[in-house]
Amino acid sequence: MEFLNYHHLRYFWVVARESSLRKASEKLHVSQPTISAQLAALEGALGEKLFRRSPSGLTLTETGHLAYSYAEEIFALGQDFLQAVTQRPTARPLRITIGIADSLPKLVSHEIIRPIFSLSQPIQAVCLENKTSDLLAQLAVYRLDIVLADEPAPSAFPLKTFNHLLGESGVTICAVRKLALKLRRNFPCSLHNEPMLLPTSGSALRRTLEKWFQEQHIHPRVVAEYDDAALMKVAAGDGLGCFPLPTVAVDEAVALYGFQIVGKAKGCAVQYYAISAERKLTHPAVMAITSNARGGIFGKPALDPV
Repeated sequence: MEFLNYHHLRYFWVVARESSLRKASEKLHVSQPTISAQLAALEGALGEKLFRRSPSGLTLTETGHLAYSYAEEIFALGQDFLQAVTQRPTARPLRITIGIADSLPKLVSHEIIRPIFSLSQPIQAVCLENKTSDLLAQLAVYRLDIVLADEPAPSAFPLKTFNHLLGESGVTICAVRKLALKLRRNFPCSLHNEPMLLPTSGSALRRTLEKWFQEQHIHPRVVAEYDDAALMKVAAGDGLGCFPLPTVAVDEAVALYGFQIVGKAKGCAVQYYAISAERKLTHPAVMAITSNARGGIFGKPALDPV
């Protein structure tokens, strides 16, 4: 079994921070040939080059950037360990890595994670947006602490995950002022054959809307479909059509972007989930997200994960 030589890694880390062998040698109080030998040993062990020379000095390769990010974490943790042993307080923030399904509207995502920034401990959040399937794969190998999505992890997913229902939101149709005034009259029948912007067919919001359209016997004229809810709002702001928005995010959309409410799609709702790799949630920031969502944003009681 191979082991990482942390002495070599520390030399690399200092060189990467200084972008210069000379400056690193001054900081470490060792000769440049010694540092070069240590770097060569580390590159040999990894089988990858970590630096390339450029007119401005040493620059990191792609592998070098990866190694540097890990080195930053490793040596920061080492400093925390020393502080803990000597009973000195640490200012290191609580880190959380959140996967956010790209089908979630940005305003809803922000509302869900907002409470973590009010915790007594400093927070460092890393928010990664992607397809739900890709995020679940990262969650399964513990690269993410939690995944936020508008549907539960599929039962066919090969790795074990747990779905924590955060709550559900109704759906409201919004538009710019001129179009909203027109469509409010005789809503929802007024939507028939009128321009509308919709999420793509694979999303939970689109599925619930299609069902509602059928129940109301209306057929809007679909001008465009979007994977990105933020881009859909930009298009709506340009007056291209009305669009659906989870009711939980409507007030902020009205305040920030000036949209107006056309009407609420009664009986139309979208559920939101926090998906974890463990049944019991223990991360303080994750617990803040779930408790605030259930008690504040969506006002639903806590449910056991499934």
